[in-house]
Amino acid sequence: MHGTVKWVDGVMTLAESGSGHIGGMDGPLELGGKNHGLRPMEMLLLGTGGCALFDVITMLKKSRQSISNCRVELQAERADGVPAVFTAINLHFVVEGEGLKDNQVARAVQLSAEKYCSASIMLATGGVEVCLLYTSPSP
Repeated sequence: MHGTVKWVDGVMTLAESGSGHIGGMDGPLELGGKNHGLRPMEMLLLGTGGCALFDVITMLKKSRQSISNCRVELQAERADGVPAVFTAINLHFVVEGEGLKDNQVARAVQLSAEKYCSASIMLATGGVEVCLLYTSPSP
């Protein structure tokens, strides 16, 4: 895996992944930014959510669950000092679909947390308290 992050102006940067996708990052006005992009730590948090959601959706599809909507709501806490690292991240999956089996949803979330989500496992290994939970509407 590789990528490049290029300075544009002020504190704005443009990131290009090895797969050719481009995204902008910027800072708030008070830190020299123009607020034209995600903050780098937001990108890290959202990437973690995307990684875990990818796992959960893939596993639910493989177990033939009929998913109509699936999202992960993220909440993170950061240290007060510098560096303001993540100290805790909560990933709350909301899964909707016809005839969803609660045990299948629970298992997909558990496997993402324990085995498959490289991002959340890496952060947890580094000392971040990572909590994955889910809700699915009752039939």
